[in-house]
Amino acid sequence: MTKKILVTGGAGFLGSHLCERLLDAGHEVLCADNYYTGNKSNILHLMENPRFELMRHDVTFPLYVEVDEIYNLACPASPIHYQHDPVQTTKTSVHGAINMLGLAKRVGAKILQASTSEVYGDPSIHPQVESYWGNVNPIGIRSCYDEGKRCAETLFFDYHRQHQLRIKVMRIFNTYGPRMHPDDGRVVSNFIVQALKGEPITIYGDGSQTRSFCYVDDLVEGMIRLMATGDEVTGPINIGNPNEFTIMELAKAVIAETGTESKIIQLDLPSDDPKQRKPDISLAESVLGWAPTVELEAGLQHTVAYFRSLLNA
Repeated sequence: MTKKILVTGGAGFLGSHLCERLLDAGHEVLCADNYYTGNKSNILHLMENPRFELMRHDVTFPLYVEVDEIYNLACPASPIHYQHDPVQTTKTSVHGAINMLGLAKRVGAKILQASTSEVYGDPSIHPQVESYWGNVNPIGIRSCYDEGKRCAETLFFDYHRQHQLRIKVMRIFNTYGPRMHPDDGRVVSNFIVQALKGEPITIYGDGSQTRSFCYVDDLVEGMIRLMATGDEVTGPINIGNPNEFTIMELAKAVIAETGTESKIIQLDLPSDDPKQRKPDISLAESVLGWAPTVELEAGLQHTVAYFRSLLNA
């Protein structure tokens, strides 16, 4: 059945891939973005599709449209971007959630919140399970994003309890792939861009901190599967790749894939940077029948090819 689906942040890295998948499935897609970190170039190839509509809109303001489902992805997700205007970042998460939940309530739509592994902060348990409440600094430089997303989750569950709204909350772990912003400051894009430019690869700390990297196609598949579940499934549910790599291992993998002669240099670790980040995806496996399928080596091939074409354009 064809649905009318709103994707906020639809011109961003994740949003553009989601819009593409939803159109491929035959749905009508309304993409809303204020282009703070999103880019029209990410969705230009979709503009010819008669079932695709693009709207410039900031989710901190109400939106009045008729839709069946809402994917709320609007919010800068990289530290450089979300720390540039921290007040607006918090507003985007909190006011944005209120406005999209209000829309869902008015039109009876099912709504999914793109939350984040950052709600776990610098975790004291490893790997992270959904029942863990987190270890978050409420007044640090990352708090605008961490606490904004935590408050958004609160709002989603309060709307669910108070108004019987059909909600889905997914906690996204590190995701990478084509259409990442080259200047977003995230580790995969940083390393690839530095390597392709022949610049030194900068590691913060000694490189022993770990991350788990999920390829974008796997992430979008998990997102769509969560939205398709029955009303009894609300989440929160972790979506990410449980294969854990040190930052040093990632740097060496990028050097191997790009064929660069870049050297690795070490800088001081930023404030509140998590030492470990790895999802427990048992819930996603049992409830969604989902697990990532793209290994890091294959994902890096696609991502490096994208950045190489971008830098050579």
